[in-house]
Amino acid sequence: MLRLRSCIAAASLSSPSASHVSPLHRLLSAAANATAPRISPNPSFAVEDYLVRTCGLTRAQALKASTKLSHLKSPSKPDAVLAFLAGLGLSTADVAAVVSKDPKLLCAGVEETLAPVVDGLTGLGLSHSEIARLVSLARQKFRQKSSISKLQYYLHLFRSSENLLRAMKFCDLLSHSLKRVVKPNVAFLRECGLGDYDIAKLCVSRPRMITTRPEHIQAMVACAENIGVPRYSGMFRHALHAVASFNEEEVSTRVDYLKSTFMWTDAEVGIAVSKAPNLLMKSKVMMQRRSEFFISEVGLEPAYIAHRPIMLTYSLEGRVRPRYYAVKFLTENGLLDYACDFYNTVMVSEKVFMKKFICPHKQAAPNLAEDYATACRGEVPARFSFT
Repeated sequence: MLRLRSCIAAASLSSPSASHVSPLHRLLSAAANATAPRISPNPSFAVEDYLVRTCGLTRAQALKASTKLSHLKSPSKPDAVLAFLAGLGLSTADVAAVVSKDPKLLCAGVEETLAPVVDGLTGLGLSHSEIARLVSLARQKFRQKSSISKLQYYLHLFRSSENLLRAMKFCDLLSHSLKRVVKPNVAFLRECGLGDYDIAKLCVSRPRMITTRPEHIQAMVACAENIGVPRYSGMFRHALHAVASFNEEEVSTRVDYLKSTFMWTDAEVGIAVSKAPNLLMKSKVMMQRRSEFFISEVGLEPAYIAHRPIMLTYSLEGRVRPRYYAVKFLTENGLLDYACDFYNTVMVSEKVFMKKFICPHKQAAPNLAEDYATACRGEVPARFSFT
């Protein structure tokens, strides 16, 4: 691999006018140098050994990959491909990962296939480092020129290359038909009131929403409406995000659990879920601990919580509990001359909370700031132990 990387350096430094040569031309030059005729002491080319020594595969990976490369009789074409990939910035580990998943990449023509694809992707605004990441994510689809037009569509949909590459970690977007699947799904989401920004945000974390069967996404929309979030509402994207991983029965089970855990009526659980659909994604253990704190310790009424469910989504240890302890300390020591609404103490930013509840009491309660910081780390100071 070091020899292959040196090809690239040699290609870019061999001429006084090298600084005026395009990056793609330097890649092609490096690959061309790697294909120069060579004399091998062993007339039989051992593919498996090549995969281990040159590509960095394990012996087991090489054995499996070699079955797809049995026709190779010379290292010239693989050498050219490896030089080209190195020029894009792929590390030895990256190359090993790519080749193990797509051994036939080593048989691709550099000038006929790889270079035109890279040229097309560069024309879409992708950098070489982004293209290198794409090689690992797209696998064999990277070698198909038709992928360029698909990526152009996805770049517009996801609004940035970073969003697209993040989505491709979770879903093989290039394997799905734009005409038959993706575009109809996107059009349907727009009909449901989602703008392009909402669709992009939704699909970065749930890319399979636009690659699933159209009837499946229609079922998800119906499920979101059934939990009390209508189309065109501001929470509709969040509701789709919440129900995307579950079927209708699982959603119903999770709604019932929330209802029993927080002692909500049917109307109250409907209000809570419609305002904070991501409650459906929280674990039972997490929700049980919040029920014990909000209802048993703080003494809040279930209806109060149902109308302010966003409180349940904040960190119990790092935010909610420390603030409750600090305000209770101030109240019990007569340092607050007004009643504080629990929701308001939870919702304000950390900067506002410090300014309003901690900093004004430095003289009367010199240890308050330290005790609050300790509570935020998950410990309970002695002064915050109330009987």
